[in-house]
Amino acid sequence: MNILAIGGHAGDMDLTAGAVLAEHVLQGHSVTMLHLTPGEKGHPRLSPAEYGEQKRAEALRFAGHIGAAVRFLDYKDGELPVDDEVKYAVCDVIREVKPNVLITHWKESMHKDHANTHLIVQDARFYAGLKTIERALPAHWAGQLYYADNWEDPYGYHPEVFVRVGEEAYQRWVDGMAEYAYARGETSNFPFIEYYKALTVVRGAPNGFKRAQAFAVAPGALDRKLHSFQ
Repeated sequence: MNILAIGGHAGDMDLTAGAVLAEHVLQGHSVTMLHLTPGEKGHPRLSPAEYGEQKRAEALRFAGHIGAAVRFLDYKDGELPVDDEVKYAVCDVIREVKPNVLITHWKESMHKDHANTHLIVQDARFYAGLKTIERALPAHWAGQLYYADNWEDPYGYHPEVFVRVGEEAYQRWVDGMAEYAYARGETSNFPFIEYYKALTVVRGAPNGFKRAQAFAVAPGALDRKLHSFQ
């Protein structure tokens, strides 16, 4: 299995889906993380250029903890457009990576980059799968699309897929998130790591798992409790 997780900022998919990504790597699957912006404008003391460089380094270290590959696009935090240029850029990554599974943001968010990423991925997936759209690489259809569980993307979000997270994957994810300054609480007072650690229990316990991460799907899918996306 090939999984491509696409976030508006470095750190988004790491936090919200990273434990499940780590679990899949341990099961022998391939994971790639695509960050559309570094998320470089959120530090109270560093300039965007300084924080952007730091965020890229943090993303690479996180990926090292869980065994994922990393890609970056060169868009600016808070200024992510919804146009064909970025959609085709994501399309090209999909055609290159050839994922079976895509993970991205839910459509309703308090952050415009998250909502825009949702729209970008919807069309990029379509473009990537359409054989009549000629690009450098042949068409590829990513069959499964999931939306990660993010407290910043709450409006109308209904998790329907619950994926178990084992102990080793959980620890790799926790160690990886500690690489991010924002997750350690250096940019705000929100306890990101503790919140999302607790959320793995909240999402897991009702479904018979010690820990899990949750995902939404397109309307019409059935509730599922999974050990992996297969």
